[in-house]
Amino acid sequence: MNAANGKRLWTMPRWLTSEHPLPWVLPATATLVVFGLYPILYAIWLSLHRRHPVTRENQWNPEWNWSRLIADERLWDAISVTYFYTGVALAIQLALGLGIALLLDSDRKGFGLMRALLTLPLVVPPAVTGMMFLLMYNASFGVISRSLYSLGLLSPDKPILATGSTALWGVIVADVWQWAPFMVLIMLAGLRALPREPFEAAAIDGASSIQVFFRLTLPMLSKIIAIAVLIRGIDLFRVYDYVKVMTDSGPGTATETLTAYAGTIYFKSANFPMASAVAIVTLVLVIVTANMFIALFRVRF
Repeated sequence: MNAANGKRLWTMPRWLTSEHPLPWVLPATATLVVFGLYPILYAIWLSLHRRHPVTRENQWNPEWNWSRLIADERLWDAISVTYFYTGVALAIQLALGLGIALLLDSDRKGFGLMRALLTLPLVVPPAVTGMMFLLMYNASFGVISRSLYSLGLLSPDKPILATGSTALWGVIVADVWQWAPFMVLIMLAGLRALPREPFEAAAIDGASSIQVFFRLTLPMLSKIIAIAVLIRGIDLFRVYDYVKVMTDSGPGTATETLTAYAGTIYFKSANFPMASAVAIVTLVLVIVTANMFIALFRVRF
């Protein structure tokens, strides 16, 4: 109430002022609900329906998709391929990332440019990367295939992406080429943040480089490594672009991951409820695996 003229002055509610956290949290919460929570709930609801093959209508039948998924050998093969792909690619990227980061951890002239160049593969769309490696794997003119043939490591009658034993490795190489720099940058940031005093003391005591690495560098980087592995592992688990562009899950189903299997059901069969069920299985496996990793390695955020 204004004492001068007796009129009430309008003021904003306290929860709309900058002193209250709600106005700042509300947009992010709304975005999370619309683009995160709602799609998950809709996928769960859709997975409880049966796609009629003739009328193309979704009929309520909660057991239809799940009972068939449990007995689906193709799903179990896709799970094994996904775990193999994730584990192998993650191990290679982590080893390369840490090794290259140790080499680039220097302030000498030119090393800054080299670190900057590492970001170039990260800006290339995964589909474009898959197409690049598809051409380099070509049995007739691909530079990678021709090089391996000339070295006697592979035979021309067994192309890399057309052979079941090598197709998945060919996809993994493309993934490693693009995302190993991501691990390098994270490891470099961790190395740069380490205190220098323990290393100076180790040098005075005459510790070798191997002793310094295993007793100082690696233990002090353990939390950084764990978080990098967790983030990259979740991303690897849902790989789709490279598989779709390079092999389309072939030959046969040798490179079919869970997301590739869901994409095949969705786009080729238009069986949206079954594809949603596969997507939920993928989400559950990611959550369970990530939480097991967090509990095992005691990751704290």
